Amino acid sequence: MNSAPKSKLVALAAAMVALTLAAAGLVLVLADVATTSTEPQNGAQQAAPPAKGASESKKGPMIGRALATANPLYRTGRLADVNCAPGDLPAGSMTAYRRFLTRVTNCLNKAWGAQFRKARLPFTKPRLRIITAKVRTPCGMWNTGADGVYCSTDRTMYLMISRDQLRNPFPLGITRLIAHEYGHHVQQVSGIWNYYWTARNVAGKAKRLQLSRNSELQAECFSSAFMSTMKGTELVTDADWAYTVDWFRKNGAKGWPQNDHGKGPTQAAWMTRGFNRGTPGACNTWSAAARNTL
Repeated sequence: MNSAPKSKLVALAAAMVALTLAAAGLVLVLADVATTSTEPQNGAQQAAPPAKGASESKKGPMIGRALATANPLYRTGRLADVNCAPGDLPAGSMTAYRRFLTRVTNCLNKAWGAQFRKARLPFTKPRLRIITAKVRTPCGMWNTGADGVYCSTDRTMYLMISRDQLRNPFPLGITRLIAHEYGHHVQQVSGIWNYYWTARNVAGKAKRLQLSRNSELQAECFSSAFMSTMKGTELVTDADWAYTVDWFRKNGAKGWPQNDHGKGPTQAAWMTRGFNRGTPGACNTWSAAARNTL
């Protein structure tokens, strides 16, 4: 990040606050200033079910950037297989949905908890809140186009279950969705987002979009690494996974008016990379060439 006089940083910070308040309802998730009580929330989509039938100083910013580009998690090897088996997800039962999502969250806690121990990093579990309509979180308005969001202020994953999803559940799709939001929690507690927010507070629009793509694509890759631990099970069959990746290749960018999540083929590429390698280290979007995160 380019260094700047203190007065300029203050002005930039104030501008970012105003811009955030003015655009709270937009899909682009803007970064709040580090001193405010609310922080950006990142959203994700759930795949529809298959049809039936500048230079940096050696102190400060460089430390944050290193947390994103050389995080200890990247050296922990394959994500732990915790024998996750959340059970069935019958149509029409919110009770079953809550039970299913709670079990998947418990699996994610075990898997990522083990990775953090290997990295010798402190770990805390996120909260889970299941909703049936858009809500205002401590981070602000619900993101347009999102089926789930993660708010770093209260470290909570918000999962929205619509009537259509309740009538026609897609177990792999909802598992991928919650694993994506959990990926943002991993970024938060590992320190990766320390760089993300600091960089966005002084970035122009194009750079903010790039940083957002780095964050979203990494969360998607983290999600896919978790999904790979269940490869070949009833939940993650080869056919359903292939369908899901193809759905995101074709539709993954449609819910986001600005390119803040990556184009569909880019999303599919990071999904495939995470699934095939199964390691957090495969998901280092922060060191990737810009052309691979468009």
